[in-house]
Amino acid sequence: MVVPDGPSTRFLAGVDKWVAGLGRLRDLVRQEVLAAQLSEVLVNRGLSRGRVLDVGCGQGTQALLLARAGHEVTGLDISPDLLARFELALASEAPEVQARVLLMQGQGEAAEDLVAGPFDLILCHGVLPYLDDATPILGALSRVAAKRAAISVLVRNGHAMAMRPGLQGKWAEAVSAFDDLGYVNRLGLAARAHTPEDLDPILNGDGWQRHGWYGVRVFTDHREGEALPALKELSLLLAAEHEAGRRDPYRQVAALLHIIYTRD
Repeated sequence: MVVPDGPSTRFLAGVDKWVAGLGRLRDLVRQEVLAAQLSEVLVNRGLSRGRVLDVGCGQGTQALLLARAGHEVTGLDISPDLLARFELALASEAPEVQARVLLMQGQGEAAEDLVAGPFDLILCHGVLPYLDDATPILGALSRVAAKRAAISVLVRNGHAMAMRPGLQGKWAEAVSAFDDLGYVNRLGLAARAHTPEDLDPILNGDGWQRHGWYGVRVFTDHREGEALPALKELSLLLAAEHEAGRRDPYRQVAALLHIIYTRD
């Protein structure tokens, strides 16, 4: 499938840098914390075997975890390189896990034409920062969602833009970040942060209500390029990040916001 140019494809220019960061500290914290939070959401929703759409699935970290847990997962991504990595990882899984995964190349805005809903859970992680307008993609995802579905959205925290440069000692950048939702991310790409107040009106219009939210990467976002620490330290670090992502005031200054919307 040919993916047209546009804001939705901005991420493609940063794929190589994204891959270079996989498995390092910041990536591991993001993936581990997200997985724990999603598990909590699924338990609270009573969803043990559902249909999941992962928009921007990338290399498939979250999608594979959900497929192993028994969910039927459709992964949608614009990057053929990341989908190839996903397929390679999937090939080493048990046959029953492989049978629960379907991969598609394309943009989330075209979800209605690419995938067959309805889906009980829709993941949209790290996609909105690359879009100038979140309305089209969220509308498309709403139209492939089941009546009692949940949407899991991961965005850069627009309420805490000065935290990372401040912790890195980049004072001029920190000062300018207080009132600016636009930024250049670690991949060197122009991106945009969001707040719940940005997203609520868009999703409320399609019948969604904010069910809850978490913070992701409270203590480690500024630790660029770091490899993993020893196992004991890593275990304690993840425990601290898990807890901070659930509690005020810590989650309010997390690098990323993980927001859950439901339509009951």
